[in-house]
Amino acid sequence: MTLLYIVLATTFGSLLSVVVAASLTVAVLGRLVKSLVSLSAGVLLGTALLHVLPEAFEGRDPQVLFATLLGGLLFFWLLEKAELYRHDHHHDGDGHDHHHHTDAERAGRGGLSVLVGDSVHNFCDGVIIAVAFIADPALGVVTALAILAHEIPQEAGDYIVLLNAGFSRRKALLFNALSGLAAVLGGVLGYFLVGTWDEVLPYMLVVASSSFIYVAVADLLPQLQKRLNWGETFTQIGWLGAGLGLVLLATAGLHSGHAH
Repeated sequence: MTLLYIVLATTFGSLLSVVVAASLTVAVLGRLVKSLVSLSAGVLLGTALLHVLPEAFEGRDPQVLFATLLGGLLFFWLLEKAELYRHDHHHDGDGHDHHHHTDAERAGRGGLSVLVGDSVHNFCDGVIIAVAFIADPALGVVTALAILAHEIPQEAGDYIVLLNAGFSRRKALLFNALSGLAAVLGGVLGYFLVGTWDEVLPYMLVVASSSFIYVAVADLLPQLQKRLNWGETFTQIGWLGAGLGLVLLATAGLHSGHAH
């Protein structure tokens, strides 16, 4: 049953994020991405710090687990340096301080590099979902929802970059969907690899947390550090708080259901 949950969660998450990205116009996506970046920052930080890490640290040596957390953060930093763990939330007209047609130029240098990076990222997400489901089904659901919250703005950004690279809407959708299926592969491999070694589970949970913390702190929060008026600032804080609230609600609801 655990493997079935993992396959369903990874497939649903991958396809839903691609469909949402493809079904909206570029202008609507631009506005939506801003709100979703704040929301997903809250969801990822809440899931990592309030849910996954406490589960991993139960009755274990904190020094070794903190060393694992440090190693995980450095690992994802190096992956991003190699452009294999990219986060495409930026696009023309989104208010970021880059010159005109930045994305068209970047995508023109290789829409394929976007797809390769996205596939590696999705594969890692699949492994993370598998690890969480093996530890606890409730943890798996919360983790899958956290990844979905982050995937929608990321897939929207990827979709826009591919359109700027000259891909047709259908082709961009197809390639995005194929790269999304890397999450299913990661989930299945994660289930068979981690499931056979129970003792590595806490460390894998910490690595999963390091992924969430890295994405939130290195990518999402810096995007929110723009000079804004008070209204926009409160909106940002509201979406971030909503992300944290969603995690707390999901955690409380799932665990009370789990207890019964």
